[in-house]
Amino acid sequence: MRRTTRARVGVSLLLVIGTLGLGATPSGAAPVPEPAPTAPPTSTALSAPTPAAYALDAALERRLGAGSAGSYLDRKTGDLVVTVTTDRAAEQAVAAGATVRRVARSAAQLGAAMDTLEAEAKITGTSWGVDPRTNQVAVEADQSVSARDLARLGAVADRLDGAVRITRVPGVFHREVLGGGAIYGGGSRCSAAFNVTKGGARYFVTAGHCTNISANWSATSGGPVVGVREGTSFPTNDYGIVRYTDGSAPAGDVDLYNGGSQDIGSAADAVVGQTLSKSGSTTKVTSGTVTAVNVTVNYGDGPVYNMVRTTACSAGGDSGGAHFAGSVALGIHSGSSGCTGTSGSAIHQPVKEALAAYGVTVY
Repeated sequence: MRRTTRARVGVSLLLVIGTLGLGATPSGAAPVPEPAPTAPPTSTALSAPTPAAYALDAALERRLGAGSAGSYLDRKTGDLVVTVTTDRAAEQAVAAGATVRRVARSAAQLGAAMDTLEAEAKITGTSWGVDPRTNQVAVEADQSVSARDLARLGAVADRLDGAVRITRVPGVFHREVLGGGAIYGGGSRCSAAFNVTKGGARYFVTAGHCTNISANWSATSGGPVVGVREGTSFPTNDYGIVRYTDGSAPAGDVDLYNGGSQDIGSAADAVVGQTLSKSGSTTKVTSGTVTAVNVTVNYGDGPVYNMVRTTACSAGGDSGGAHFAGSVALGIHSGSSGCTGTSGSAIHQPVKEALAAYGVTVY
């Protein structure tokens, strides 16, 4: 996939689970571990854009192009706010029914700032992404970033005239490949995100760093193969697809870990400011807010572009799982720098990109 002018992030690869009809969680590149402890349950009663707001956001992104520097959801009113830099873009957004906010920096200027960071400060343990609420590139540096590298990052940011803000975050961006209920392959385990279909065949999508490990996936360690890899993409992207080969026809639900499940009926791109849920085999269901889009993850084995940063908690065993808002599928869990209290940094691969790549749909 092409790189978009959005943002970049350095994070851990974690493994998550959505309901597969076989209790699955894929893995990264580690031996099969013992199940990890679970995190305290968190509320799943979340607000999110309406279907009309998702559609409006997608339509305005196409229509306004460079005239907008991004959009976000106003947490108080629930309105979609579109940031614009020209009168023409403002008129178009208002006519379409969006709330408009004029900002100083265009999408091109924010993209240029990220290009500079990529060229001059691509440091393992850092991430950057667009935050349209502040009209800035939001940079995070984890605890592994040395004082020397932090100073180097700050020097680059200082030259960008306020377009970049830097935050030091706890934890370290690293791979975490463990989990509870899981799918197993290549001596490792991961989580699954969403069940999908094409031409009557059934598949599930998960993280590409998981499907890179093995072609064959089982519901239990050493058990019979239930699915075979049909595609994988990592780095650059972080998604993969596995076709059920055991005759399974699982429901298209996500496990809520409370005895219930959430039906998934559609897919959309997340909007900054909205809340979402993350379902994973280790931390179960946690909630958070979308804080940046078009994020690039600077993993040790290569960058992943066009991701989404959230404040949902996650831990080892959550990679590959489901990010969703009500019945809307949003993303495939990729990684995190960990979780402090109830605040995390879960990153997801937008699921619509994976669906388009493989020509499949959620159901």
